[in-house]
Amino acid sequence: MKLALREMRRRPGRFVVAWTILALIAVLLMFLGGLLDGLLGSQTGAYRSQQADLIVYSENARESLPRSQITPEVKAEVERVEGVAEVGSLGSTQLGARPEDDPDSRDLMAVVLFGYEVAPRGVPEDPPGLGKVVADSSLRSDGVSVGDTLLIGPARTPVEVVGMVDATTYSGQASLWASIETWRAVTDENRPDLAGRTTVQALMVRVEAGDDPEKVAAAIDDATGETKTLTISAAIEALPGVSQQRSTFSQIIGVTALVAGVVVALFFALITVERTALYGILKAIGASNRTLVGGVVLQALVVSLAAALVGAVAALVFDVLIEPGALPFAATPARLLTSTMLLVIAGVVGSAFSLRRVLRVDPAAAIGGTP
Repeated sequence: MKLALREMRRRPGRFVVAWTILALIAVLLMFLGGLLDGLLGSQTGAYRSQQADLIVYSENARESLPRSQITPEVKAEVERVEGVAEVGSLGSTQLGARPEDDPDSRDLMAVVLFGYEVAPRGVPEDPPGLGKVVADSSLRSDGVSVGDTLLIGPARTPVEVVGMVDATTYSGQASLWASIETWRAVTDENRPDLAGRTTVQALMVRVEAGDDPEKVAAAIDDATGETKTLTISAAIEALPGVSQQRSTFSQIIGVTALVAGVVVALFFALITVERTALYGILKAIGASNRTLVGGVVLQALVVSLAAALVGAVAALVFDVLIEPGALPFAATPARLLTSTMLLVIAGVVGSAFSLRRVLRVDPAAAIGGTP
């Protein structure tokens, strides 16, 4: 092991090519992972931030918030179900927004106005007053800040931004969190076809401590006979495009890791040929196959970790430089660790393809010049 590390320290140029290529692959791997997390976050942030355990849709909504309609009578039935601790209404309307100082602007900000009763993380437990909203921080890239007034929808309904919250976007759009009364007022003005309705789109349910959320969900659906209740994680997976994006990016990331393994395999195959005589000498003086194999694997591990470090630093720098809302990118610790492990595994597995040749080196033949 010491011999392998000493070689890397004294002859670093031998490993520069492999390290450079792996570092570039690592940057790509980290970027793809960050882009995947950013895209999923921009699609599902409003759900991931929920502090409720369950979300209740109408049965015919196909697990879609915009299609769902929940009546006050259904809400009352849900509140009576055993295991339910708290029930809050949730409504949403997707509209365009303009800054108040440019009311005729055609450059609209795509926003989703949520009316809530059970607060997501970072949003005040008591909803803001009538005509006031808490805005997602992604709107900062559009110049929105606390104290600004936005004109919502074709009716240009004014709402005042009284706070900011992180990571609550929905379907790639910035969110505005308001009271149910504000949501109804804005919806009535901008969607005349929905004016006067007493329904909401979903219910957010908190379950009693110790109760199984899935059992409570089944009990809710049995009690009402006209709802479809999901856990928050199941509701996230049901959002359009989420599973497809995850599957596509996972395949691309897998192929990228495979390329990293091939690069390491080719590099160590070539370097093993160059070292044949050296391995023969080491075996002749008593070095075991285990020692030689350990040296190759250790060198692959060091090269892979060094490349992963470059990729992780690049991803973190990229994450810091990007303004919220400008590009869906998130360099999360879990993703960086997963990508590092994937790159290291690919590097070690790739180096294993040269081990057979190391094990078959004959000391006499190698020293005599015949590989």
